[in-house]
Amino acid sequence: MSAAPLSNPPRAANTPARGQGGALRRWVLGSVPERRGPITLTLLAVLVYVLFAGVVAWEVQLGLMEATAAVVWSAISISGILAFYVLIRTGISEQLSADPSLTLYQSAFGVAATALGYAINPDLRGAVIAIMVLNLVWGMFVLRNRQALGLCVFALVLLAATMTFMCRTAPGLFPARIEALHFTFAVILLVATSLLSMRMGGLRTRLSQRKLELQAALATIRELAQVDELTRLSNRRHIVEVLGAEQARCVRAGQPLSVVLIDLDHFKAVNDHHGHAAGDAVLRAFADVLRAGLRESDTAGRWGGEEFLVVLPQLHAGVAALLVDRLRETVAQMSFDHVLPGLRISFSAGASECTAGESTHLAIERADQAMYLAKEAGRGRTRVHARDQ
Repeated sequence: MSAAPLSNPPRAANTPARGQGGALRRWVLGSVPERRGPITLTLLAVLVYVLFAGVVAWEVQLGLMEATAAVVWSAISISGILAFYVLIRTGISEQLSADPSLTLYQSAFGVAATALGYAINPDLRGAVIAIMVLNLVWGMFVLRNRQALGLCVFALVLLAATMTFMCRTAPGLFPARIEALHFTFAVILLVATSLLSMRMGGLRTRLSQRKLELQAALATIRELAQVDELTRLSNRRHIVEVLGAEQARCVRAGQPLSVVLIDLDHFKAVNDHHGHAAGDAVLRAFADVLRAGLRESDTAGRWGGEEFLVVLPQLHAGVAALLVDRLRETVAQMSFDHVLPGLRISFSAGASECTAGESTHLAIERADQAMYLAKEAGRGRTRVHARDQ
């Protein structure tokens, strides 16, 4: 009897486990990536409350807290934070607040739960004040300065009210002098933490502003690297990149791809007789017409001087030439009186088709040759390279 291979069964056995783990993770964190960060932080808060509930149960065993009070506090705390988890997990929090994590509300709930813990935990109430600080630290990287300050005031007012109430109802367990000392410590800790949180908020605001400035600078650099400053069309470098990408896509899809090289007729005379400012105005006006006359899938770029290269996916060279001829009719009807009274513009164009496996520069060379044939034939016309007819 031959032995069966041992490598395949372990993979088959592990696959369901990984699938189950992924399903559990999606069930807990949800399928919306933007919510997973806030959900994870809220689950961390759930874990903290569960750990505190464990400590409270330990206190009950040691006789430091009544069991009923411990159960009530644990139930309120854990059910409350789980409610926040449900709001974030279901996306309801996004409709309630600009902060989908509900950080301010979670922190305020934590302050209230801590104040309740202070009232029912007389033997360890000093340690509970430290937990109050944790609630302020929790929102340090999210809360705005006004929110951090408001949370600090809310914590101090609620703590002062709790101490006053317990001093009056249980003065033996909560002596006024001791509570005054505890409140002084709380003021120092909470105010210092709040100031630190506000400082962090200022740093976060400045970092956000720097990030926006950096993004704007990168967008400008990207535009400068891709766009011709005068015509706002693609520059030579970018149009070559577009042509290469379109060639690869059209080859995969089995579709044709054509390029057209356009040259404005007698443009040098405009510059020589009327100045470069008039020439620039003509180039900008022609670029606007070119942009408006192309399909959404087409791309036009300034090839250099008064020459333009147009990339036309899904068109054979002959059809591309017809599209360019329609564009010529539009240009012929245009008035350039805003540049020079009575000025009219025409152009010569050459069309060529890209083929699979060849360099895009060869197609551009063929379009260039066809364009010069159009010029030799009298300008103001389009020629298709002989091999593409």
